[in-house]
Amino acid sequence: MDVFLDYYAGIRERTRRVVACIPDDRMEWRPAPGRFSFADVVRHVAAIERYMFAENVAGRPSAYPGHGPELASGADEVRAYFEARHAEAMEIFRGLDAAALRRRCTTPGGVTISTWKWLRAMVEHEVHHRGQLYLMLGLVGRSAPPMFGLTSEQVRENSIPRPSAAPGIPFPPEGELR
Repeated sequence: MDVFLDYYAGIRERTRRVVACIPDDRMEWRPAPGRFSFADVVRHVAAIERYMFAENVAGRPSAYPGHGPELASGADEVRAYFEARHAEAMEIFRGLDAAALRRRCTTPGGVTISTWKWLRAMVEHEVHHRGQLYLMLGLVGRSAPPMFGLTSEQVRENSIPRPSAAPGIPFPPEGELR
C-alpha cells in the first residue's frame, strides 16, 4: 500500500498544480451549456475520490453527493473542498493492508472488483479529468504546467535527431544511436 500511496501522491500533486492554474474568476466557466465547469470538475474529482472510491474500498456503498455548487462555491471554497476530501480519503486508504487490497469491493454499478484494481481505476479517473482541465484551460487562453517538467517542444529540443518517421523508413538499429 505504501508504494501505491507514494505513486498516488505524485498523481495528486500534478492534478493540484493544474487546479492552481484555474483563474478564480473562471472557476464556474463551462465550455458549453450543460457541460462541467472548472469547479464542477474539481468538486467531482474530490467527491468521487472520497465518497465513491474510498467508501467502496472500505466495504461501504457509494455516497457520491454530486458535484454542484452546494458542496463548495467560489474558488477558495472549491480548492479547500478538493484538499479536505482528499485528506479524508487518504486516511481511509492508509488503513488498507495487503489483505484488504486483495479483497473484493462493490462498485456503484454492482460490479465486484479487487480493491487494488478499483484504486487503479481511481487513478485513471483522476488523470482523465486532469486532461479535461488542461483542455479547458487552453480554451480560456491559460496554460498549465508541463506534466513532467518539460513541454513537448522542450522534449523535442532535447531529443536526438531521427530520420523521417515516414512509413517504410526504419529507425537505425539500437547500437547506431548516439
